[in-house]
Amino acid sequence: MLGRWSAVAAIAGVFGVVACSRSPRPTPVGAAVPPFQVASASAPGATSSPAPPAPVEPPAPLCGDPGSVFFFSSPERPVRGRGLRLIAISERAVDAQLTVTSPAHETTTLHERQGGSPYFWFAQVDATAPGPWHASLVRDDACGGALLAKKDVVVSRWRLAPASAPTAQADLWPTRAAWSASFERLYSAWIEHLFDAPLDAQPTWTALHEVLRDRARNFLIDHLGADEDEQGIVVRPDCADLPYFLRAYFSFKLGLPFGWSHCSRGEGGTPPSCSDFATSVEPFPPVDGTPQTIPQWADPNRERDPRMTDAKRFGEFLRTTLADAAQSGAGRTPAHDETGDYYPVSLSPDTLRPGTIFADPYGHVLVVAKRIAQTANAGGVLLAVDGQPDGTVARKRFWRGNFLFAMDPSLGSAGFKRFRPIVRGKNGKLRRLGNAELADYSLEQYDGGVEGFYDKVEDVLSPAPLDPTVALLETVQALEEQVKTRVVSVENGRKFLASGKPAADMPEGAKIFETTGDWEDFSTPSRDLRLLIAIDVARALPARVARRTERYAMPRGATAEEVKRGLEDRLARELRERKFKYTRSDGSDWELCLQDVVDRQAGLEMAYDPNDCVELRWGAPPQSKEASTCQAHAPSAQLAKMQEYRPWFHERRRPPR
Repeated sequence: MLGRWSAVAAIAGVFGVVACSRSPRPTPVGAAVPPFQVASASAPGATSSPAPPAPVEPPAPLCGDPGSVFFFSSPERPVRGRGLRLIAISERAVDAQLTVTSPAHETTTLHERQGGSPYFWFAQVDATAPGPWHASLVRDDACGGALLAKKDVVVSRWRLAPASAPTAQADLWPTRAAWSASFERLYSAWIEHLFDAPLDAQPTWTALHEVLRDRARNFLIDHLGADEDEQGIVVRPDCADLPYFLRAYFSFKLGLPFGWSHCSRGEGGTPPSCSDFATSVEPFPPVDGTPQTIPQWADPNRERDPRMTDAKRFGEFLRTTLADAAQSGAGRTPAHDETGDYYPVSLSPDTLRPGTIFADPYGHVLVVAKRIAQTANAGGVLLAVDGQPDGTVARKRFWRGNFLFAMDPSLGSAGFKRFRPIVRGKNGKLRRLGNAELADYSLEQYDGGVEGFYDKVEDVLSPAPLDPTVALLETVQALEEQVKTRVVSVENGRKFLASGKPAADMPEGAKIFETTGDWEDFSTPSRDLRLLIAIDVARALPARVARRTERYAMPRGATAEEVKRGLEDRLARELRERKFKYTRSDGSDWELCLQDVVDRQAGLEMAYDPNDCVELRWGAPPQSKEASTCQAHAPSAQLAKMQEYRPWFHERRRPPR
């Protein structure tokens, strides 16, 4: 083992070693950023700084056309004392207020507009009195105070039986509604509200059911009035499952049709493909003309068991049928293909909305959770959530180091995609909409190559030129978040080692990135490859600014080279000052800084094996105090494999399947 550590130390020496000093916390992104100093070409020894900002004027009121406005209330049949949620959703941003009036004529007004296409106003009443409740969305006084939409809801004095609709026993749930633009906007608002948190937070949940059972987050909780979210149903999706589970849950609650396909991962130079489309109405269609074996919980001839509620049947569907079918390949089918469940969208503020997925070329899938518009002090931000093999769900921000994109026909088509709406065809069967029927279907993402893709997304998120220092700080912030997320994954591996279980079996070749069992749950090859790429992206930011000066608000009087040097100095400082801790094998904490991670890139090329101690997985130098608590090492055969696969990480490339 010391041989490997010695080799790592030798390679790390090429990058240099910078000690971490205990310094004040870095300036938060979005706060006033002190400009770096650059030498003036005209006055030696003088300095130049950005032009003073123009006086800030209050924004003009948004009094335009809101587009379609949709009102929604939950639960479906509200009852005295059980709570009521009211949501007004508009297609476009307007200044308006949501007013809720109780049966006693007590009025509450909420001014906060949430979202960033769609836009929504949300009110929650915890103790509901019986009788008629009235909600209205009205323009602000500055816009004339006109009524935009209203909704009346009657709260029952007594709890009523859950609403039902005629359904065959084979149906997963009754179909009571059809997908529409209004329901798509409601789906986006639900996703955003479900995963919302302050921008500087890094929310992580141990499982999706933790979020779904949170009344402050899930405005569809117990929507059906059957206590369906209080039956202990466990929901633990991985990254491919997460978008399907969210879409299925929403459809189950609102009685909307839902469908899924069985897709390949793609291999041997062939992109993923999908077949065997199934729906909530016909969940087990014949395959190649042969009837499927139907599980007992879904058998239409099953004997009714009062303990097997509709909610528990739904939980079984997620845990077995849907989890078995959902594959990351579904997100990478070729962009022109119409047999998959997703389609690529154009790049705009309206399409990069919550609920849209991002499929990277190597098998990772994220769900967009929120878009934050650019401000005078900060660039625009896109946030997304993903599931991990151990069932945890976490939120991440979009940047080049985290959302990987490539254009390789053998990998399929990566990028931003949305679910194809499901409608009832002329023959009465459910079908997915084709490309020609989708207003936002587009191949725009693939027009300009990889660089063109990232440029287009950045232009959507931050249409105005960015302050170079703000851009740098946001990049370092994203890198820091990625490192801290890895802390959680490596800690899970430490607990696996401490459990005394047998060593996790290591797959062969490219399958180290996609497999099952303990290796899938506790190894980190995909995460580590993305982290190495992220380090490259952060280090390249100063040169990128100098190369694309038209994209940045360059300091007055400074050359591109001067700006580049100033950014490099600021980057070095930020990497030294930003700290994090991990737990060593003996349970003690050890502090590192981001510069340590950058300096240990060579070690991170072989740091993904869960059978290694955590010290080795963080690249601790051999014979160091940090490494002194290491007591576990991967088997020699696995070490040999990692040596063989090391070029993939060193060259930042995922091997073909």
